[in-house]
Amino acid sequence: MSSALRFGIDLGGTKTEGIILDAAGEVRFRQRVPTDASSYDGVLEGILELYRAMRRESNEASHTLGIGTPGSVSKRSGLLKNSNTVCLNGMPVADDLRARLQHDFVLENDANCFALAEALHGAARGKRTVFGVIMGTGCGGGIVIGGAIHTGLQSIAGEWGHMALDPNGPPCYCGQRGCVETFISGSGLERRHAERTGAKRSAPEIVDAYRKGEPGAVALMDEFFGHFGRALANVIAVIDPDVVVLGGGLSNVDELYTMGIAETARRVFSDVLETPIVRHTLGDSAGVIGAALVGR
Repeated sequence: MSSALRFGIDLGGTKTEGIILDAAGEVRFRQRVPTDASSYDGVLEGILELYRAMRRESNEASHTLGIGTPGSVSKRSGLLKNSNTVCLNGMPVADDLRARLQHDFVLENDANCFALAEALHGAARGKRTVFGVIMGTGCGGGIVIGGAIHTGLQSIAGEWGHMALDPNGPPCYCGQRGCVETFISGSGLERRHAERTGAKRSAPEIVDAYRKGEPGAVALMDEFFGHFGRALANVIAVIDPDVVVLGGGLSNVDELYTMGIAETARRVFSDVLETPIVRHTLGDSAGVIGAALVGR
């Protein structure tokens, strides 16, 4: 392998992924391992083991390193905040990882990493203002302007998942009620289905039932598209991006690009919705590619 390598690690709620890019941006190595989200040390040890495997694969070549994580580091305390992998909240994640990895790195929000990858090399290439959406286990977002991540003063720019759609709605891990994430994330959709029907189904199973015309699933998914449209119309009213790119497992629901867009158009603060709302093109590894791109 070349010595001009970029390492990226993306921490997710269920999996942690590592990637090695060469100087030309080609993928030279990719591996996924389960995330042990049951404990703080388990999460960090999983990252360490994956990093060691990447170093072995590269024959210990020199490299940059970027790590994507849900949440962000507080500028006030240096501790992680706002992570839906809740065992990380209030912990010195960056310091503890630095001690374990013994290599400099950039710790960046996972949705920001996703948005950067799609802005530079994916569906939003050539667009100036990009809003990247992750609809997976949780619901995150990132803003890229002129090819650079816009984090904001408090490192919360793009966090549309915690806008409250209904202050009397379902409780969210963040302490509020009725956050976007409680309605249109995969876990939120599954929870609401279980509450209404008493049956546990995965998000893909719920979507399949919707397509088969099961009344309960139809009613739930109609609400899902309505909440998506309302939430995204709010974002567009504030940012007015050149493009919105959808990622995460739920972004593969084809009806988002018909029903979801129609619901957004109904609510947007304009006479017509001109903002393209598009599917990612880098696959479900866009986040880890973005992590590699931000590394040092």
